[in-house]
Amino acid sequence: MSSKIPDLGVQDPEARNSPVAWEGDEDTDTLRESIPGDPVCYFNDQAYEHKTVIKCGTVLLRCDYGLWVPAGPSDPENP
Repeated sequence: MSSKIPDLGVQDPEARNSPVAWEGDEDTDTLRESIPGDPVCYFNDQAYEHKTVIKCGTVLLRCDYGLWVPAGPSDPENP
């Protein structure tokens, strides 16, 4: 992965954030249905385009039409 991936830390619960669909989460399908297919995801009041990858703590998240999905560990040397 490129070092140009923004390291955003953790989500601020007071800010606008798109939901994260964690692997194995039973509510992922429900989340997907509730998101209207937005072309952006929000993280701490900042909009990111579809397919943008960000670093959030120890994981990478990818914007998938309004929903953040895991894109792998943020440190590929230490998964």
